[in-house]
Amino acid sequence: MIALDQENKIFTLHTKHTTYQMKADHNRVLLHTYYGSRVGGGDLSRLIQYADRGFSPNPSEAEGDRTYSLDTLPQEYSSCGVGDFRLPSIEFEPVDGSRLADLRYIGYELKKGKYSLPGLPAFFGGDEWETLIIHLIDSTCKMSVRLYYGVLESCDLITRAVQVVNEGGQRVQLRRCASLCLDFQQGDMDLITFDGCHAMERGLHRAPLRPGVQSVESVRGTSSHHHNPFVILCEHDASEDYGLCCGAMLVYSGNFLAAAERTQLENNRLLLGVNPYHFCYTLGPGESFTAPEAALVCSPSGFGQMSRQFHRAIREKLVRDPCQGRRRPVLINNWEATEFDFDAEKLVNIAKAAAPLGIELFVMDDGWFGHRDTDRSGLGDWSVNKKKLPGGLEALVPRVKELGMSFGIWIEPEMVSEDSALYRAHPDWALGAPGRPFTRGRSQLVLDFSRREVRDHIYESIRGVLNSADITYVKWDMNRSLTDVWSAALPAGRQGELFHRFVLGVYDILERMRRDFPHILIEGCCGGGGRFDAGMLYYTPQIWCSDNTDAIDRLRIQYGTSFCYPVSTMGAHVSAVPNAQTGRITPIETRGVVAMAGTFGYEMDLNHTTPEEKEIIKRQTAFFKEHYDLIQRGDYYRLSDPFTDPFTAWQQVSADRGEALVSMVSGSTHATAPFRRLRLKGLDPGAVYRVNGGECWPGDVLMAAGWPMPMPTGDYQSIQLYLKAE
Repeated sequence: MIALDQENKIFTLHTKHTTYQMKADHNRVLLHTYYGSRVGGGDLSRLIQYADRGFSPNPSEAEGDRTYSLDTLPQEYSSCGVGDFRLPSIEFEPVDGSRLADLRYIGYELKKGKYSLPGLPAFFGGDEWETLIIHLIDSTCKMSVRLYYGVLESCDLITRAVQVVNEGGQRVQLRRCASLCLDFQQGDMDLITFDGCHAMERGLHRAPLRPGVQSVESVRGTSSHHHNPFVILCEHDASEDYGLCCGAMLVYSGNFLAAAERTQLENNRLLLGVNPYHFCYTLGPGESFTAPEAALVCSPSGFGQMSRQFHRAIREKLVRDPCQGRRRPVLINNWEATEFDFDAEKLVNIAKAAAPLGIELFVMDDGWFGHRDTDRSGLGDWSVNKKKLPGGLEALVPRVKELGMSFGIWIEPEMVSEDSALYRAHPDWALGAPGRPFTRGRSQLVLDFSRREVRDHIYESIRGVLNSADITYVKWDMNRSLTDVWSAALPAGRQGELFHRFVLGVYDILERMRRDFPHILIEGCCGGGGRFDAGMLYYTPQIWCSDNTDAIDRLRIQYGTSFCYPVSTMGAHVSAVPNAQTGRITPIETRGVVAMAGTFGYEMDLNHTTPEEKEIIKRQTAFFKEHYDLIQRGDYYRLSDPFTDPFTAWQQVSADRGEALVSMVSGSTHATAPFRRLRLKGLDPGAVYRVNGGECWPGDVLMAAGWPMPMPTGDYQSIQLYLKAE
């Protein structure tokens, strides 16, 4: 709900549990007054304190009032170069070379429903949303800034976006444009980020904010394996179930910057948006730039509530799933079983072993196209390799469908191999500065997706493949970061637009694919989790969570991912042992339990499994299908921390609290291990639950006293408890 006090220019955004307020003051500066637990409202600018602070200058309107300074006031969208020395939200350079931004309030709009951002991903919905647009202007440069706010009360979600319009008569270069600025009038807060590397993504890191700026960012052209565009600011004592925390997420898949500054007055500012590195967007008279959407959830009751609100909003208002309301299929992917060494017969034999076990979708990974026997050739030539697949997909797909399985393929549209017909015909279609040698990654170059003709060629090639057979799934991969970022199609003065234009080009093709093939389930991938962000989830309902399929490493990867992203978005498979990434051997039961904390599938040749293992797999697929709604759509609770606890446990609970699934995986086993009890969450305290069809336990006992955990009899053992209310 959005409440307006027009006379005092106060704007109050209420959600189910929180309140967010801003006010345009007597100098038309838009102040941020409050974000936290829901309160009745009123003028919360009374919380702002004024004092004369040394070296904090005063704007011209405050002549004689040395207590009024942009350097000390909490601002809704911070200025640049005119007295606020903290992190700036925006920076533009007109033809005179100045880089000043002094934004003042001039009006607002209030609308029913959710705003949209053409060409960019964004949360969507109907009348359950409200939209507020605040209009600001820099009168000297004639630069108009429109701040968009979307309010989804039921999910405690507030979205923000920014549009900048050049309303003057001369060109202006936009050097910085954050999507979110958030000032907290308190100092003692922690910053939580989710960091790692390829095959070990999104580990949780928490530290108190110290004076100065702490930041995470990507300049790799993607959101990256190394840092995720989701961060949390929280109170020092905030935990899973207690304390104030604020999660901020960028709905974007390219270079980003998330920065938190503890100021000289021990307040905090959070900034989130497109990274200003190599960013310079030229706006001619009348032209505009739209910054990506950011999303906020504030929880007065700890991380768990914050996560569940993000999960619900992402599942229902961001992901556009062709399987919406239906169960997604259990799949098998051939990559770890064969890599490039396969032909049609080998693929069909894997499918024949999988079909009787309840697996429903066969995915053919890299190596089916062009001259693609290694990763050094073939990318860009999107036609079937008839040597490997005689008769093409027209012959292969029906053979798989006869087994009762659907069929999917792997593609990597953004890349090109130098050993390809496409590169030989169009070498200028690859990113690269003239006169400089290429920087290669995985022996491949990056196509210039800022160019329409490049995108059209790639899309038409892939569309021909998708039209050639009954394909129901596409895995969209990207296996290197962007380097040599220079386009033959852009003038020198506009090369700073290329990183962003590349991302817009990716979104363009994905949107076309969704339009032309609405039945196809697209899974995103970037060497695993290198582009696991909300921007991609708008187009790809699930993302391959990590190239690391080791069950024990995955516990940590999926734990960190769960703080923002729901189970239904995390691509997770059971793979063979010893694991290809770690060499670790874990029981197949444990590998299944861990993969069920994601979209669930297999990545192995089932012809090499024992009869006993096949029976286990058959039971796993049946169990997953039976409890699909609970696993994929239930409220998610983290019951332990795999970074500190000797076991990992999590729980899903149905919306009516009538059923729950508890999953546990032990670590290394030691002699004389202590007795442990696991406290469950989210149950109905007045209900009685039957556990795995046996004993009955009161809900309040399971939550307050806990459930006695059995002693593990080996390393990496797993248990699942299915609870049904009597």
